[in-house]
Amino acid sequence: MDVEDIEIQLFVQAMRLRHGHDFSEYAPASLKRRVQQLVRTHESGTVVRLVDRILHEEGFLPRVIEGLSVPVSEMFRDPAVFRSLRDKVLPVLASYPEINIWQAGCAHGQEVYSLAILLEEAGLYERSRIYATDFNDAALAVAAEGIYATREARDWSRNYLEAGGSHSFSDYYSARYDFIKLDQRLRRNVTFLNHNLVTDEVFCEAHLILCRNVLIYFSNALQDRTLGLFRDSLVRGGFLCLGTRENIDFSPAASCFTHIDGALRIYQLGGSGAKALKT
Repeated sequence: MDVEDIEIQLFVQAMRLRHGHDFSEYAPASLKRRVQQLVRTHESGTVVRLVDRILHEEGFLPRVIEGLSVPVSEMFRDPAVFRSLRDKVLPVLASYPEINIWQAGCAHGQEVYSLAILLEEAGLYERSRIYATDFNDAALAVAAEGIYATREARDWSRNYLEAGGSHSFSDYYSARYDFIKLDQRLRRNVTFLNHNLVTDEVFCEAHLILCRNVLIYFSNALQDRTLGLFRDSLVRGGFLCLGTRENIDFSPAASCFTHIDGALRIYQLGGSGAKALKT
């Protein structure tokens, strides 16, 4: 083991023992890249000097968390996924008098607002509550504001139409200078919360959980733990939507789900392994 790998183990221990954040089950290569970037960003020279700042420098932790998270997203990312949710999932959710949705790893909130638009256009938003969570407080603050660069609006408009949008995407935001601000009505039934998939437990009973392109940064053991958390958070017949590069097939939790759209990673709780779960 080289010196830097030893230092990264020290980094993981410092984050867990000093601040309670456990990165021991993150994919090693991805974690190493992000720690190296932290060293460069904060001009620390070596990982061990970064560790010293983590242990002793007040106020440094949020900057570390921000560097370790991956707040990269866009409105209606992978439009086919949102079209499938619109066509195959929302008609089922319409049978519930109230709908709870958990968007885990919400980053800067683009997918949260995309989902709000889907619900609005399906006539379901008034009886829906979206719980949008992340472990990065800085990302949550951006998400709650709903302000984004104007340059992204053209691509997002195309995504929206490909996802089956029935209006103009511009109906959902106001533009000023180099920024767009999403309409406040999309925010009214959204609650932004800090939740860590590594250490925190079930906090709501959900009819739909979206967690897209988060599990790819976890080890197999942590992916399995997270999928178990999602299984235990869903009502029977509830839906799980993962990123298109992720799947549940390796996990014991897979027996609890059926495939609604396997290619787009949309699943429904109700497989043979789910018979003992809540209804």
